[in-house]
Amino acid sequence: MSETARLIIDGKEYELPMFTGSANEKAIDITKLRDLTGCVTLDSGYKNTGAAKSAITYLDGEEGKLWYRGYPIEQIAEYGSFLEVAYLLIYGDLPTEKELRYFTESISHHTLVHEDMKRFYEAYPTHAHPMGVLSSMIASMSTFYPESQNPNNFKDIELTIHRLMAKMPTLAAQAFKVSIGHPIIYPKNAYSYTQNFLHMMFALPTFEYEIDPVIDDALNKLLILHADHEQNCSTSTVRMVGSSQSNLYSSISAGIAALWGPLHGGANQAVIEMLERIKNDGGNVAKFVEKAKDKNDPFRLMGFGHRVYKNFDPRARIIKKSCDDVLNKLGIHDPVLDIAKQLEEVALQDPYFVERKLYPNVDFYSGIIYRAIGIPTEMFTVMFALGRLPGWVAQWKEMVEQGEPIGRPRQIYTGHDLRDYVPIAKRG
Repeated sequence: MSETARLIIDGKEYELPMFTGSANEKAIDITKLRDLTGCVTLDSGYKNTGAAKSAITYLDGEEGKLWYRGYPIEQIAEYGSFLEVAYLLIYGDLPTEKELRYFTESISHHTLVHEDMKRFYEAYPTHAHPMGVLSSMIASMSTFYPESQNPNNFKDIELTIHRLMAKMPTLAAQAFKVSIGHPIIYPKNAYSYTQNFLHMMFALPTFEYEIDPVIDDALNKLLILHADHEQNCSTSTVRMVGSSQSNLYSSISAGIAALWGPLHGGANQAVIEMLERIKNDGGNVAKFVEKAKDKNDPFRLMGFGHRVYKNFDPRARIIKKSCDDVLNKLGIHDPVLDIAKQLEEVALQDPYFVERKLYPNVDFYSGIIYRAIGIPTEMFTVMFALGRLPGWVAQWKEMVEQGEPIGRPRQIYTGHDLRDYVPIAKRG
């Protein structure tokens, strides 16, 4: 016999079915709640609302677990390439050698963007934020590929997925080059996905950029660790926009816009800005640690603890080693990164942080890595978007294939009661 939940409203009892997920998560199915009771639920920010049944990512914040399609993130990050993980998220299983070769070659074939799109860059202000540029450029791609606008044409959707995976790094790197007045660097199909992005970001016509394998490996891991994270703000936005049968390009563009917000994708940027503030104040780490402990002080240490993970961020444990490897290999002497290492040491040893489980999270380490390899702070959220792309695509694809209805949240009206219109001459 299936489980049910009992709800009593005004003395009348209702039975609501319950659903158990594959990881034993339990949910009360309120699909027919309004029809049965006339009531709706109020859940500001949807913190307790399951908006979808999804087979893509499992996250347990209490236990510090993150799985992609059933595979623990520790194994995925250790052994997988970013495109292999992208294939897993989008299509449901790890690819065979033949499938991965086709996927990789198809993406390599589509890395160039239409030359007409270069004119768009010329119209943006010189210092336009790259997230605004990237969001609009992705949306504009649908006008170059009108066949992509039908979300039910799965043959064309397959091509759209490959185009997005291929062209987003190109568009992101071009946005960076234009912002600093450098010539655009075209992709090289002989490179891997991450190598190609590093090449387009840092090469110049005057010299070949030598790709450091330590940096390449760190970037590969960072993209994997950001590839999906259940129903967060940007992913929910992609699904919501896609539920109207909007095309994949516009849905991803909306996800980029949601990620741009400082409460979502801007966390690693906030880490560097905090470190620079400490440096500019004299570099006294102990002073700012005490400020963070003071409940009456508004200062907060960025990059410590996590809203979802109540114990530890499993991604942080993985990327810490890559962070150490990058800093050791490059031998960088940067006072901001020196402060970061001091803060890390405090957070891992100070009882105040240990007892409250305020450990460095993935945003802390990713911000340090990006700064160390020369990616400017404004590009940090773009890097997040590059990693999250396959997760967004997978979530959109799952939503379309499941035939989910258009998203339409309810509300509780708190405005005026009914009142009569008063002509302007009689208004006091």
